[in-house]
Amino acid sequence: MKKILTYISLAALALLTFNSCKNESVDKSEDVAINEIVQPEFTEIESETETKGYIIGDEATDFKLKDVNEKMVSLSDYKEAKGFIVIFTCNTCPFAVASEERMVALDKEFKPKGYPVIAINPNNPEVQPDDTYELMQKKAKEAGFTFPYLYDESQSVYAKYGATKTPHVYLLQKEDGKNIVKYIGAIDDNVRNASEVKDRFLANAVNELLAGKEVSVKETKAIGCSVKQ
Repeated sequence: MKKILTYISLAALALLTFNSCKNESVDKSEDVAINEIVQPEFTEIESETETKGYIIGDEATDFKLKDVNEKMVSLSDYKEAKGFIVIFTCNTCPFAVASEERMVALDKEFKPKGYPVIAINPNNPEVQPDDTYELMQKKAKEAGFTFPYLYDESQSVYAKYGATKTPHVYLLQKEDGKNIVKYIGAIDDNVRNASEVKDRFLANAVNELLAGKEVSVKETKAIGCSVKQ
């Protein structure tokens, strides 16, 4: 009889411990969710270039995506281009918003020299409702975009590139009919404040290519909001 009572006591203790662990796990996940909600607007998220996507020297395949004017756009449309400044961005990420004027300025500076800006929104609007195609159209008009703002509806292009943040930059150069990746990372060294930029990583890379030189800084950390999948 004592043995039976002992077994019952042990079973009850095990059940209590299991329930306690379950509750602890739930509480922790709730804490994570709360922490995500209350993150400051400019919480910095850094990303090393991931090997899942393109690396320096890879050939970037062409794509066909819808622009905000409802026309389909491909890299092959730009017959006279020497290369492309491909920037993965979105409507509302504070880092992307802080970069909008810089993207327009880059397009103005380098499109006449053969390196136009091509912006792509990789976010899933079911996860981030502010990144619908309709709101992209509104954003492009309000921000005065002078370049294509494309909708990666299938989320296949950003995945192929390996972009993880908005904004995330890929500089391509045409070589023997191929678009070769020459630089990956950030636009410059201060995504928050354009007036405090000291090192224009992307512009420096484009200017080196225009001068027939090898890009000296090939990769930097992309800092921004995570791509919403």
